[in-house]
Amino acid sequence: MKSELISRVVTRTLATALAGIAVVVPAAGATAAVPVRGGTLHASDSPALKAHVDAIMKTGTVGVVVRSSGPQRTRNAAGGVADQATGDRARPGDRFRIASTTKTFVATVVLRLVGEGRLSLDDTVEHWLPGVVSGNGNDGSKITVRQLLQHTSGLFDYAADFPVLTSKAGYQADRYTAWTAEQLAAIGIRHAPNFQPGTSWSYSNTNYILAGMIIKKITGRDWTQEVTARIVRPLDLHNTLTPTTDPRIPGRHLRGYSAFGEEGPEIDVTALNPSAGGAAGAMISTTADLSRFYQALLSGKLLRPAQLAAMKTTVRAPELDPAWAGIRYGLGLMEIPLSCGGYYYGHGGDIPGYTTRDGFSADGRRGVVLNASGDGSSDSSSQQTQNDLIDDELCG
Repeated sequence: MKSELISRVVTRTLATALAGIAVVVPAAGATAAVPVRGGTLHASDSPALKAHVDAIMKTGTVGVVVRSSGPQRTRNAAGGVADQATGDRARPGDRFRIASTTKTFVATVVLRLVGEGRLSLDDTVEHWLPGVVSGNGNDGSKITVRQLLQHTSGLFDYAADFPVLTSKAGYQADRYTAWTAEQLAAIGIRHAPNFQPGTSWSYSNTNYILAGMIIKKITGRDWTQEVTARIVRPLDLHNTLTPTTDPRIPGRHLRGYSAFGEEGPEIDVTALNPSAGGAAGAMISTTADLSRFYQALLSGKLLRPAQLAAMKTTVRAPELDPAWAGIRYGLGLMEIPLSCGGYYYGHGGDIPGYTTRDGFSADGRRGVVLNASGDGSSDSSSQQTQNDLIDDELCG
C-alpha cells in the first residue's frame, strides 16, 4: 500500500496492476464556459491551457488552478469550484494543501545546512537522532541523511499505516488530533524495513519526518521556522504557510473532497491538523508562490552549486513509473522525462482532497504548477491529463 501523501493514483495503479487572488479574464474570442462537475470551466488567456483544464475537469475534478510561466509571459487558468456548498468558483490565487511538495522545501533547508558545514549528507541518522531508528530490523547507524532525502533508506512509510490519511472513519476520528514528529516516526519504525539501506528505492514519508527532526536537532528550531526564515520570507511567498497544528486554510482557498477510495460520496476533508503530514507534507501555498520557489531554487538562488548538484543527482524510482514513466528521484526533487526530449524537475504532492503537480526546466526559467481538488477518476486518466498539461506547456 503506497502513501496517500505521494499519489492516490499511484496507489490505485499499483494496487490493481500490482497548495494575491488573480481572477481569470476571458481573452477575446475565448469560448464560452462549459458545464462541468461542481461548476464551470473558466476561460483563460491561453486556448491550449484552457483545453487542458477542460480535460482535467472531465476526469471528475471538483476544482483546478493552473499557472504556466516563462521568460516572455505568465498565464493562469482555473476551472470548477473552490467550494461545493457555496458554488464559489476556483480562482488561480486560491491556496491549497501542497502535501509532499513540502519535501522540496525541507530538502532545501537540509542542503543549506550542509552548505554551511553544519552536517554532512553522509552523516548517519543515529549520529543526529540517537536511538530513534532502532528495533524491528531498523538501524539508524546504517542510514545516512542522503538516503533519507533520496528515499533509499528502506524505512517503512508511516502514512501507509495512518488511518487519518487512508479512511473516512480515520479522518473523521483524528482530523483535529495533534501529532508529534516522534509519534509519526515511531509508526514507521514499528514495521520492519522494506530493504537494507542503499540497496533499493521506495517512497517513505518517514524519511522526511526524520529529516525535520534533524533540522531541529541542529538548529534548535522547528523545521517550519527554518523553512519560513530561509525560504518563505526571503522570497516574499506571502501565500505560503508552514502550519503546525492549525487545521484551517486561511484566506481564499480550494476546499478538499475525498472518498478515500471507499464506497459512497466524497466528503469535505479541508480541515486537517497539518501535524499529520509534518515535514513530509504539511505546507499550504498557491501556484504563484510555488512557481517563485522552484524558479529561485533551480536558478541557484537558494543553494550553493555543490548542494544544488547533489539535489539534482538522481536515481531511478521505478515504484512511481505508473504515474511518471521513467522517473528519477534526487534529494527532494523528481526528474521526469519530457515527450520532446530532456526532462523537468518538480515534486508531486497528494493528500486526501488535493493533488499538486509541477514541472520546471533545469534552469527554472519555464514552469507549470497545478492543483486539483477532489479524487478525480478511479483510473489513471486524472494523472495522465495533469501530466499532459505540464508536458505540453514545457514542450510547446
